[in-house]
Amino acid sequence: MTLALLDCLSLPGDPAKANEDAYGHDNHAALVMDGATMLGDGLMPGPSDAAWIAQFGARRILAHLKEGEGARKALRGALEDTKKSFEALRRMPPEDVWQTPCASMMLVTQTQAGRAGEAARPNPRPASESRRGAELEFLWFGDCAALVQQDSTPATVVGETFESRAAEAQRAQRLAREKQLSPAHGLSRQAFLTELRASRNRINRSSSWLFSPEPRAAAHAGRRILKVKPGAHLLLASDGFLALASDYGAYGVDSLMAAARNKGLAALGEELRAIENGDAGGDRFARFKKSDDCTALLLRLD
Repeated sequence: MTLALLDCLSLPGDPAKANEDAYGHDNHAALVMDGATMLGDGLMPGPSDAAWIAQFGARRILAHLKEGEGARKALRGALEDTKKSFEALRRMPPEDVWQTPCASMMLVTQTQAGRAGEAARPNPRPASESRRGAELEFLWFGDCAALVQQDSTPATVVGETFESRAAEAQRAQRLAREKQLSPAHGLSRQAFLTELRASRNRINRSSSWLFSPEPRAAAHAGRRILKVKPGAHLLLASDGFLALASDYGAYGVDSLMAAARNKGLAALGEELRAIENGDAGGDRFARFKKSDDCTALLLRLD
């Protein structure tokens, strides 16, 4: 079985700034990464530490998977690579945790057991076996997510985006009310930075693990295995894209999947930006940025 890439979209939240999302794909794996926006000056060469870790992480995870490693082992290897590169290239060690680059992630790959079973079958594969589909493994950090739809059944949501986005909106609304400011663009406002940095300081503790220069994070990635039939569609996306459903209510989970297949991701990107431009201050839909980077991959299991 292979994961066929049908469509992809990746847009910066601000065309004048670096896109801090990244994605990758091959026949047996796909991933989306969302670098956490910096809350101060960066430590790495280039315009954005967040863009660096998202792009570097996506490349290294796929590289380890191509070497035949399982998903968790590939993730740990990529985190070790990230730690080495960060320590070699940074201008100085971080003085506090919030300065450390980190990213959300959603990774899907066919399990090693499933791939080994396929390799052992004679070619061509019998039709009865083809209908069995594949066992897919999902690993994630933070608020990237995957939607999986088989036949005409409701889509399955993998990840925690919808819960975390609701909490984020409440936090933005509360801070805006306390500071008597519109919430959007809060990341650049000193009035919000103290709390945002305090929140970022909690990463890689308890349940708040992210992709970062910390190999221990591999053991704390969310994990789920699904048995998926041939012809199933998958949508992997960063929270900036999923805001169409999680934040703005323009779509439900199933209607977003249908729109991705029927309208295409570019059209959905235009709808997303139109909603955000119509609420530039975040007064209707509370958030810390007018527009976030948004990335989505539409895949089919063949």
